[in-house]
Order: sequence, then structure tokens, then C-alpha cells
Amino acid sequence: MEKIAVILIAAHLIGDFALQPGAMARNKWQPATLLLHAAIHGLLVWLLLQSWSCWQAPVFVMVTHTMTDLVKQRYPQESLKAFIADQALHILSLLLLAWLLVRNSVLAGFIGVGYQLIVGAAGFAAVVRGAGFPIAYVTGELIRKNSLDFDGLQSGGKLIGTLERSLIFLLFIIGHPEGVGFLVAAKSILRFEESKKQKQAEYILIGTLLSFSIAIALSSLTLYAMRL
Repeated sequence: MEKIAVILIAAHLIGDFALQPGAMARNKWQPATLLLHAAIHGLLVWLLLQSWSCWQAPVFVMVTHTMTDLVKQRYPQESLKAFIADQALHILSLLLLAWLLVRNSVLAGFIGVGYQLIVGAAGFAAVVRGAGFPIAYVTGELIRKNSLDFDGLQSGGKLIGTLERSLIFLLFIIGHPEGVGFLVAAKSILRFEESKKQKQAEYILIGTLLSFSIAIALSSLTLYAMRL
């Protein structure tokens, strides 16, 4: 059951964070866009499970994913709590699906190929793009409450965060997590001048620690899942 659950969650992460462009996320209030998004998730489940006669799983995913996104639309405020609640509901429904598939003897286990590649791709999507959402909510709130103003490149901080999380994931995958320490040191040196201003220093420190912490946690979970 564990591998089935991991594959289902992997399909969700790829569908939400790798195959959902910003335009689709913003326009899910339109029925056609919402149904397309749910269909992508259902198709991913069918393809990644590689049990071609198992129609129950993609149908279950399409229905529950649509229902969850419809509920989310009733609470349109973008916030960290809303993001966590949305993802938790999706993952809980997938865990329920994995239990039902095994409990009712629809699937005995995962017998497909490319398990580690699937999990690795999903982990990369979660670390690099998925983690960016909670970080953006937290840092955006800090900017609004403290009226912070930065003179850097537009979306420069977002790009830096994406690249640093990519490097962290790569370091974990190749078996050298200690390299994260050198990454922290390098970023500290590059941000030395900005650290002289208290508000900017605290903002950068919070964003960096949050980005590194989420990336390390998700990279560790990905390695654990790959070794099942």
C-alpha cells in the first residue's frame, strides 16, 4: 500500500506544481479550466500507476480533486492556511484512495516501472515550485506589514529561492547534503551589505531559513520515499 500511496501523491505533486501553469491556477473558477485540471490529475494517476484496467483510481481522483478545488473557491483568500488546508485535503483523499484500492483488492501493490524516477520528479516539483507558495505567502505578509521596499531585480528573490532549492535537492539526491552548509555560507557573504539594515536583514533571514528548511524537509522525504 505504501508504494501505491506514494505514486498517487507523486502524481498529485506533478499535476499541481509541474503541470499547472499560473494561468490555469488563476482561472479554475471557469468550469472548463477546472475540469481540464482535474482531468490532468486523473490521467497522471492512470499513467503513473501503470495498472491499465484500474479505472477507479483516475475517476476517484478527478471527482475528489474537483470537489476540493470547488470548496477552495468558496474561500478565495490566498494565504498560508488556505494553501496548507487545500494540499492536506488532496493528500488525505489520496491516502484514502490507496487504502480503498488495497482493501477492495483492486490493486495489490505497485508493479509498474520507474518508481524512483517518478518519485524523484515529484519531489523536485514540490521542492522547487511547490515550496515557493508558502514562502511567498509568508514573505509577502512581512512586506505588507512592515512596508518594506527593495531595489533589486523584479522577481529576483523568487528566482534566487528557486535556484537555491534546486541546488539543495540536487545535493541530497547525489548524497552530499553537507553541501547545503556551503550554500548557506555563500549566500551569507553575498547578502552581507543588506544585513546592515535590520528590517531587510530579518526579512532575508526569515525567507532564507524558511526556504532552506522546507527544501531540506521535502528532499529528505523524497529520498525516504524513493527507498521504499
